[in-house]
Amino acid sequence: MFKTNEANWDRSGRIVLGLFFLWLGFASGALMGGAAVAVEVVGAVMLVTGFVGSCPLYRVFGLSTCKR
Repeated sequence: MFKTNEANWDRSGRIVLGLFFLWLGFASGALMGGAAVAVEVVGAVMLVTGFVGSCPLYRVFGLSTCKR
């Protein structure tokens, strides 16, 4: 579907950080209201891009962490 532009270490980091941000927004109780929603959205985007292996912003700027 999308061309992979994330290396394995990049994908793993995004998944871990995405899970952390989702936990921070939903379960930790540290954030409320708009801040919690913003952190949840960032976490969800990081999680999805980590699993898919393609980052739209990398594509826009012509970046890639994959070896060529």
